[in-house]
Amino acid sequence: MKREVFRMERVTYKEKEVTLLEDFNLQIYSGEILGLLPVNAYGMSSFLKLLQTNLPLYGGYVYYGGEKVNSWKESRRTSNRISIIGADSRLVESLSVSDNIFVLRQGFGQEIIRTALLKRQLAPFLADIGMDIPVDARVGELSAFERVVVELLRAIAMGNRLIVLNEIGTIISYEELGKLHRIMHHYTEQGFSFLYICLHYEEISMVCDRTAMLSNGHIQKMIQPGDAAEEITHRCSAEYDRMVRGHLENRKKAVLEKKEILRFSHLCGESMQNLTFSVYEGECLVIQMLGNSIFREMRELLLGNWKPESGEILMDGKRMKFPESSQAAVIQELPTRSMVFPELSYMENLCISLSMRVPSIWRKRGIRNSIRQEYGPVLGEEVFSLSVEELSEKQKYQMVYTRILLQKPQVVFCIQPFKGADMPHRMVVWEMIEMLLNRGISVVILSLNLADSLSLADRLLVLKGREGMEEILREDFASIHAAAPWLYLYQDED
Repeated sequence: MKREVFRMERVTYKEKEVTLLEDFNLQIYSGEILGLLPVNAYGMSSFLKLLQTNLPLYGGYVYYGGEKVNSWKESRRTSNRISIIGADSRLVESLSVSDNIFVLRQGFGQEIIRTALLKRQLAPFLADIGMDIPVDARVGELSAFERVVVELLRAIAMGNRLIVLNEIGTIISYEELGKLHRIMHHYTEQGFSFLYICLHYEEISMVCDRTAMLSNGHIQKMIQPGDAAEEITHRCSAEYDRMVRGHLENRKKAVLEKKEILRFSHLCGESMQNLTFSVYEGECLVIQMLGNSIFREMRELLLGNWKPESGEILMDGKRMKFPESSQAAVIQELPTRSMVFPELSYMENLCISLSMRVPSIWRKRGIRNSIRQEYGPVLGEEVFSLSVEELSEKQKYQMVYTRILLQKPQVVFCIQPFKGADMPHRMVVWEMIEMLLNRGISVVILSLNLADSLSLADRLLVLKGREGMEEILREDFASIHAAAPWLYLYQDED
């Protein structure tokens, strides 16, 4: 008989009289990896809060470890021993691995920290999962994957029987994802349970048996083994699917000449070794990094924070460096946070990149008026009178991408553009990138996994660090590993 580790039964939760979860039912068993597929983000943050903290409920009950810990009748505001691991690390970077795992855990009561003892205690944990992480290394020196593993080990050491992995695929590579899945299976055999939150069913199906679909604060569907899961998930994303199919048909008809506009030539660094590739006019090039370190080097290079040991970058045959050239633009990760400036007005946010091409933009009101006339019908006239903090998430995405469009670069680098976006906002990002391509701008997408990026790609480069690089053309996308989202569209072409 299955033993239950967590259950939410008919839970309704409100904040400021707004219903965020309604008649919410979810059950997780001991030793299970349950997938959670959010169709949209509504209610997700509330659900994560209720996992860890027993806040007052409008209706329903919450059980953890077989005990009722929260109900609409009585809320003790206690905490549940549940760990949530995601993009925002909860580790202390200045402390060692062993200190983070053992010293910071609840219940550690030693006044004198015996470092050698902690190392000996940690050694079997690492040996069990085949990881070789220096126990005295500072957490700030670790890769993203190693940090995830350290957080997981801390949860295990704390005895937290339920561990939530929230969009882990956006911060570690596909290869590392496979290693993490093996570690998860190791601990499910010991009775630990996992809730695996991911925006793509293809990734969820790699490691989970059951999958719950969350939509508008309600569990819409529970996908069981043997269900026609692909049909169910495709039905929920039918509009997105139509967009992608239309884009693929248009790209097949388009003639993309291999006119080189940008070349990375013989770049070397800690992870890069003689990295050389070209970007062609009008193409969408997706670069998948199989290691977090090479991703970090490439990102810091584009942001101007890192210089390679050797090599050069050529734009139209002339040397350039990021981010000084107006001919190349970079859209950072989570751009609605990293590229939005609350202290500036909407128009100032919109035109900040245009000032690289038109320095007189701030002195000439006529130019700004013409921009408003041209883009007002697209962006919505109301946005120009709103403060940036009043904008919706969709309006912020539109503002950032339109800013880049006004700059008129030859090539745009998008760093993990779909990271942190639910399905409606992924569709917005997807449409914005397609808009850039339709204007003849080359787009380069940097990603740790393929996710939605594959649906836009004309060409794929897989960077393996010092092991080299593999180029895959669109006509060969059907050969990519089976867990890649949108792969079925390319298999349909065969």
